[in-house]
This record gives sequence, structure tokens and C-alpha cells, in this order.
Amino acid sequence: MRLHLQTEVKQGFLSVFHAFDEQLFKALAPPYPRLKLLRFDGSLPGDWVEVELQIGVKSFRWTSLITEREITNTAAYFVDEGQELPPPLRYWHHKHLVTQRGSGAIIHDIITYRTSSKALDLLLYPLMFAQFSMRKPVYKRVFGKAS
Repeated sequence: MRLHLQTEVKQGFLSVFHAFDEQLFKALAPPYPRLKLLRFDGSLPGDWVEVELQIGVKSFRWTSLITEREITNTAAYFVDEGQELPPPLRYWHHKHLVTQRGSGAIIHDIITYRTSSKALDLLLYPLMFAQFSMRKPVYKRVFGKAS
């Protein structure tokens, strides 16, 4: 299943891209499930990000590996791929793309995920959409609202 969310912001794409650090990662964390950050290396290929999802009394580990990164004259991106995923996820690919838009930028969250069945993928879609839509106000607060 593929999800593509876009947020237009005022700052230039390189400023936005280089701000994807541990502080922004924490600011983007949803209110539920609660995340406990265990490791954050950065956004270079070979870097790891590990979190513990705390759902009531249960917790699940989510580990992602940064597998790609590229910067051009008009866009920049990095990709995190899930290595250890919480159920029911079986596949996770998240491209963090920032493109130039005039003097500002567009932040793209391009997510591809899979579970054990297409029906479950579809059932999870509204939840995924809601979770990642919560990033939009954070992006706008941090990087400025585009006019």
C-alpha cells in the first residue's frame, strides 16, 4: 500500500532537508502510540533509527536502516527501510523527499507498507494517513506556513 502526503513550507528545501535530525524526529512523533527513542544515528546510508512503540502494557521494537540519500539542485531525499517491525507490518519503505517550490519547499512523506494481507493493508490505510497527517502542523510550525 502506498501513501503520499505533501506539506508546503516557507523555508528553502536544503534548510528543511538538513533539519531532519533527532530533535525533529521527536517533534514528529505521534501522541499515540508513544515512542521511546532508543537510537538515532542520522539520515546517511548505514545509519539506524530504533524506537520502542509503547501500546498500553505492551511494547514493540521498530528498527529502520537508512538505505539511500541524494541531494540535487532542486530536491533531496533519504529512505528508511524497516528491519524489525511491529505487527502487523511486514514491509516498510519511507522516502523523506524535500523538493524546491519557488523560495520555499514541499515536504513529501512517501510510504509503502505491507502486512500479511491486502485487506489488512486497506484497513490500516486510514490509520497511517491520520498518523502521518499529524506531521503537517509540525512541519508548518518548524519551517513556516507557505502563503
